[in-house]
Amino acid sequence: MKFLLSFSRTVDALNERVGTVANWLVLFACLVSAANALLRYSFSTSSNAWLEIQWYMFAGMVMLGASYTLNLNEHVRVDVVYGQLKTRTQIWIDLIGSFLFLIPMTVLIRSEEHTSELQSHVRISYAV
Repeated sequence: MKFLLSFSRTVDALNERVGTVANWLVLFACLVSAANALLRYSFSTSSNAWLEIQWYMFAGMVMLGASYTLNLNEHVRVDVVYGQLKTRTQIWIDLIGSFLFLIPMTVLIRSEEHTSELQSHVRISYAV
């Protein structure tokens, strides 16, 4: 049991650091967006590279910030009924929701990533 608690504390500490990175990405994405708008409207110059950087930062915010947000229990939920329920019922809803939605979606994303990776290797091998 001590090992599991230690492991949990380690994961939470890592989660905290990853969440900090995600928070900084929000600021950097805002700065890039503002700079891009300033250049586009002031000097009539812009580059799609700035938009690509923003998309990659947004992806980083979502992927890195999701676990941090879930750890803080600050994720979005419809709170019309949930807030009125007992704590024990809320915990059961969170647990069942994780098993019905979060874990299957994680598996789906991972399998799609693996499929995409395999397809890119096939394309590269045929291109050579």
